[in-house]
Amino acid sequence: MKRSSIKDIAKMAGVSVATVSYVLNRKEGQRISEETQKKILEIAETINYTPNKIAKSLKTSKTKLLGLIVADISNEFYSHIARNLENKALKLGYTLIIGSSDENADKFKKLTELFSQQQVDGMIVAPVAGSEKTLENLINIKYPIVTIDRYLKGVAIPGITIDNQEIAESTTSLLLNKDFDKIIYIGYETELPHLLDRQHGFEKAVRSSKKTVETQYLLVGLENIAHEVHSQLENMLDKKPENTALYFSSNKLAVAGLSYIVKNNIKVPEQISVLAFDETDAYQLFPSEISYIQQPIEEMAEEAIKLLDRQINDYTETGKKIRLSAKFVNKQSVKK
Repeated sequence: MKRSSIKDIAKMAGVSVATVSYVLNRKEGQRISEETQKKILEIAETINYTPNKIAKSLKTSKTKLLGLIVADISNEFYSHIARNLENKALKLGYTLIIGSSDENADKFKKLTELFSQQQVDGMIVAPVAGSEKTLENLINIKYPIVTIDRYLKGVAIPGITIDNQEIAESTTSLLLNKDFDKIIYIGYETELPHLLDRQHGFEKAVRSSKKTVETQYLLVGLENIAHEVHSQLENMLDKKPENTALYFSSNKLAVAGLSYIVKNNIKVPEQISVLAFDETDAYQLFPSEISYIQQPIEEMAEEAIKLLDRQINDYTETGKKIRLSAKFVNKQSVKK
């Protein structure tokens, strides 16, 4: 079926194509009678006229498309980020295209190239380890881009992060004040600065504490997380652990650890206390409500869209960083 065009409306209304364009695009300064305007709008509605976005983008140099690259769209944190970004983008007239890099630098690069070919006006990205050169190439051609959740050292891109080290330090201090015999930090073997910030916050709290407590580290790779967490916890925990706390630096690690706890009939918080970064619906399946660190996802999305929109509209935002505060949500999984 042939798409209705401005020419069709002009012919039916008995006016010029330019007149129809002025009316449909709400351009001011043209002396077009209200009667003619009404007639044009009624015809456009009758024939279900929709503007050709591609043709319009060629004239305006804007497609009103934004690209979003997350590390893992199956992770609830990123799916919530994507939903909020989509809502904020729509309010400014943008449509969001989403890709998942799966923590792979080559795939991340290919997604940036794909989005560029799609002529997206700008990108919001959660960078992966090894993607520095890809980001620097985009900076060099002044491509509108904003990072979210993550950042890479030495790469000056506007971005939204949270106070990872500070919130990790304060929540670790909370555990230290509970007088546990042992606290285990469960994190990643990684070069990503935002995750290292969480570990550094944990370490800083332990160093500055006057409490005597055994601390251990359980660090895993990005693959086979559940298997690695289970096997290492088996080695680090007694058959009947007592007065121990587990600090999970992501919700994915927490879910893996909680499945081990359920499998081994360990009571929370009577035997083990649990604190985790980020929330997930999976926590609801666990008998005890899980205490977690909540990131301000809606605010992160709003600030990211604002930063990107300013870049797209030629406002200078080079290297601007916005750091937001996370908060601790205390439930039932940490002993009183």
